[in-house]
This record gives sequence, structure tokens and C-alpha cells, in this order.
Amino acid sequence: MGRLATEFRRLYLPAHGPADTPPRSGDLVDARGRVRALVLEVARPADWPPLAAVWAGVQGDLGLPAPAIAVNGRDGLQLWFSLAEPVDVAPAQAFLEGLRRRYLHDLPAARVGLLPAVDAATAAAALRLAPPVPAPQADTGCWSAFVAQDLAPLFAETPWLDTPPGDDGQASLLMRLQSIPPALFDAVLAHLQPSAPAAPVAPPRLPDLPDLPQTAAAVADVRGSDAAQGAHAEARRFLLSVMHDPSAPLALRIEAAKALLPERPAR
Repeated sequence: MGRLATEFRRLYLPAHGPADTPPRSGDLVDARGRVRALVLEVARPADWPPLAAVWAGVQGDLGLPAPAIAVNGRDGLQLWFSLAEPVDVAPAQAFLEGLRRRYLHDLPAARVGLLPAVDAATAAAALRLAPPVPAPQADTGCWSAFVAQDLAPLFAETPWLDTPPGDDGQASLLMRLQSIPPALFDAVLAHLQPSAPAAPVAPPRLPDLPDLPQTAAAVADVRGSDAAQGAHAEARRFLLSVMHDPSAPLALRIEAAKALLPERPAR
């Protein structure tokens, strides 16, 4: 396990331990509850195309180093992201959830695994971590393993190996990978957060309008008075502006039009 254990620890373990022993699941979290391994899984079935979109997108869209690709030994395919520095579980989950929203929103949530995760169903809200790869499955004996990107589609029907993978081959796949630097992780995490909903736009408030009947009465009072022709013209302009204003309530426009009707001569 020398080379393989060394590469796995370089990428995924928050604390370095003996390089000659296989890593265990508990090794993926440090004493402060922080992690460096972030795992995104698509399972039941192990479709490669949606996960391939994530693998390509995080590199092309977000500028992240390529994650490792793995078969989980049971029913799914995984992407293993490596962080250069350990982070708390909350930002790790937010990062993975952001990737799910961006690239896997069409898949049912039950088919997408995001690890680490807090199991709220347990009394102590236990932390669930991805089992280290490669490893045999206790019930079937099938193996999880890291795989090359061009071979990943071949495992859609059988996401496992029947025999243990070669340590040198697994180490060679991992030695090409790089960890996500802290500044890049923070920037991508901020970019992946959902935008705040836009504040509702209040409809424009119409200016307070004078009482139209009173305005109409004023027009009637000044009609026939040479001394008040200026006031009459001003009131008329106001009524015309109301009548032609499409934003004014229809009832006010009608009242303005009525007020502008010429007076009928008395009989």
C-alpha cells in the first residue's frame, strides 16, 4: 500500500498517518471535524453522462483541477475532490450542493450522494463519510476503485471490479491530480451560492389628483369671466392631461372628459 497510501493521504486525508497502512473512513476527518475529501456520487443507476458533465464543467467553467473518478463497488460512480486545506463540514456540503444545483438539478435527489453529510436521523447527528477507495464490499466482495476518465462509461452497468485493482495503477491515477487551493475554493463556493431573490418592485404611485368634480365646478365658475381666463386655461390643461394619461385610473379619465364637455345653453 506504499505508493497508493501516500497518494491518497496527499490528496484526501486532513492529517498524515503511517503510509504503510490502508486509510479508513474515519481518517477522512480530523479532530476538529474538518475534511479535505469531498465526494459527489450518481447512483442507481451509475450514469456516467451526468457525472461527466460535472467532471468537465468544474474544469472548464470553474477552473478547478480535475477530480478523481471512482466506481463505488456497489451501484454508483463518484467524483473525489481534493482540498489543499481542510474545511468544516458546512462549507464542504455547500460546495457539493452548489455543484448539484448547477449540473445535476434534473436528477432526483435520491440518486445524488454528497459526502460528507450529517445524518440528521441519528440522535447524535452522526457524520457520514465516503468509504476510502479502493476497498472491498463486505457483502459482495466486489471492489471500489479509481478509474480513468475514458474507461468510466464502461462501468455504467457494473460499477465495481471483481478483483482487487493494482496498487501501482491506482497510485498512477492519483499522482496526476492536484488539490484545490483555499482561495480558489472560497471563490468557487461564493460563485455557487444561489442568488438572493429579487425584491418585489412596487407599482409606481400616481400623484395625488385634485377632486375632479371640484375642478369641473371651478371651470364652470370662471367660464364667461374675462378676468379669470388664465385660471380657466390652467384648469383645462390639467383636465386634458388627466384624460390623456394612460396610467391614470379610468374613472378619473372619464370624469376629466366629462368636465371638458362644453356647457349646454339654458333653455
